[in-house]
Amino acid sequence: MTPEFLNQHIQRNNSSNSIQSNHSNHTPSIYNANNNHRLSVSLTPVTTPQLLQRHNATAGVYTPPATPLSPPTPPHTPQFNAAGVGRSKIIDESSLTQSNAKAKPTPTTTASDIIGSVLGDFGIWQLRSVLILFLCKLPASWFMACIIYTAPEIKPPTQYHCDTSQLNANQTIAPNQCYVVNWSGNVAPNGTTSGEMLSQTPCTKFVYEDYFYSFIMQYNLVCLREIFVAWTQYWHLFGVLVGGVIGTKAMLRLSPRTVYIIGAVLQIILGVITGYSTDLTMHCIFRCLAAICCALMFTSAQAIFVDITGGRYRTGVIILYDTFWSLGVILLPGISSFFNNWSQLYLGITFPTVILLFLLQWTPESPRWLLKNGNEHDVYRVERMIRKAVDINERTFLIPDDFRQQIERLRDTLRSQRPPATWLQLWHGPRATHYMLAAHVALACYIVNYMGMLLNLRSFGRDYRMPNTIAMGFAEIIGCFIGLHFVMKQGQKKFMYAGCFNVVAGLVGCLGWTFTHVNLNPDLKVVLWMIIALVPKVSVSCAQSMMQGCMAEVMPAHKKQPFAFSVVTFARLWLLSAPFINLLKKTDVALSLTFFSVLTVIGGICTCLLQPPKQKNTANLTMSNEVSNKKERSPLTATVWTVESEANNTRL
Repeated sequence: MTPEFLNQHIQRNNSSNSIQSNHSNHTPSIYNANNNHRLSVSLTPVTTPQLLQRHNATAGVYTPPATPLSPPTPPHTPQFNAAGVGRSKIIDESSLTQSNAKAKPTPTTTASDIIGSVLGDFGIWQLRSVLILFLCKLPASWFMACIIYTAPEIKPPTQYHCDTSQLNANQTIAPNQCYVVNWSGNVAPNGTTSGEMLSQTPCTKFVYEDYFYSFIMQYNLVCLREIFVAWTQYWHLFGVLVGGVIGTKAMLRLSPRTVYIIGAVLQIILGVITGYSTDLTMHCIFRCLAAICCALMFTSAQAIFVDITGGRYRTGVIILYDTFWSLGVILLPGISSFFNNWSQLYLGITFPTVILLFLLQWTPESPRWLLKNGNEHDVYRVERMIRKAVDINERTFLIPDDFRQQIERLRDTLRSQRPPATWLQLWHGPRATHYMLAAHVALACYIVNYMGMLLNLRSFGRDYRMPNTIAMGFAEIIGCFIGLHFVMKQGQKKFMYAGCFNVVAGLVGCLGWTFTHVNLNPDLKVVLWMIIALVPKVSVSCAQSMMQGCMAEVMPAHKKQPFAFSVVTFARLWLLSAPFINLLKKTDVALSLTFFSVLTVIGGICTCLLQPPKQKNTANLTMSNEVSNKKERSPLTATVWTVESEANNTRL
């Protein structure tokens, strides 16, 4: 660069009115080169004024202040790609003037939630945390479905029969082995009698001939007492209902991680007691308490991973939460094959929870819960936890200098939020009654069907329970991924697609009556029934997981949480009927299957009535702004100044 060129450049600038009126706030001019053979070197705010002083001193003209204002981003060293083109960011004069007018640098994050801004919607840290939290679904599914293996179906007279050692000379056993028949005359050794039947009394003592010492043998739950098998399952489902309510209310005082730990520890203790209880009443009580602990675990776990994820990833994680439930169903036959006693099986499904206690060092806390309900020390805990998480996600360049202050502002924002709506307020608003009724009925049908069809495997016989259980688990997983597809690809039409899918699948399930009176091989008949049952199982799993992740979209922000709580609690209340619906198999296997299929159709119709409010398609614009903000915060794309007088030095 020659002195003559500098003199011409200074004279041209001095002739401009903008330079004469802004001697006190000198701003370098902009140079935009469209020629591919020109390069604009990116200079940092620290070095640029010094170069200007050197050039201006040579020309003997105005010199800007020696100490420039500090920029909000770190210095950037020019980099060139393989083609020799420098990467730089050029900003206009108005942007520079606004940034220089600020005495204290401010972070470039535009989101009000600093945790979500620096942590991101999903990353390696969230993936590790989510997988650990998902593991609590395994013992929850084992405790619910274990009755398929702790109380397998047994049939008279091959597997049990009434004890004949205490019969009198005029007594015989009924063919169903459930009654002792009293005759007026003596009974011959071959079982014939010439007298009349006087009365019959229930048999009270049975002899069992089975290799597996089941829950049924322990408490003689055969004949008229078979209903107590459903009764024990009822108390487990009642524990799930109560545990969900207790867990939700407990998290108003205790952190989700604390509730999670309490549930895990108590579940181990109560699981062992349940397996070794010698009285049926005590067994029901402890099974209910163990179910409460399971509900505490998966309720608090969901609160944690919903807090640490965001955007579409949060919805996807909620939908895929039930896949680990299904994985537990698939693993249950393998676990049961190692034991020949129902008490030992209870130990086998209880002690794996100990692994969750070892994983507590990687189990995170809910950061926003700590900010909203904690003290000053909890603010420090949140800052330390987020810094570690951001480091694992390799996003440390997004942490601003005033990170602690922004966390404190977020705490104030969370504490000043509008309180959640009351239950009565959920019924007020545009189409609120319509959405409330449709969502409550739909999820109730799905949850009753989801659990009931799994328990209904006992009606297909114990010889097919292992392959049938595995098939049910895979059907549930397939349904979850179909629901994820509807959410990610169908947008506003996802409820319509899921509802129609359930209507069609429910109609297919009603075809079970076709094979009831057909003369077919028993094995083939069971296979056909299972194929028909798997179709509504897939559709129900799809709709249930999708509703749990998206049903709150139909409500305003302050109504989402109480709306979801009301719908889930109502559905679990109706879930208590599922064990007794399975008793319809005594009339016909197809009757219970048809009942669940009708519920599938009703749930599908109600799901079609749900329609989230239409929103403007701002996803692309939002994503573009987020990418732009992230690039501006990155040290690789830091804000720099480019001066026209220096551009000629870059000519190649």
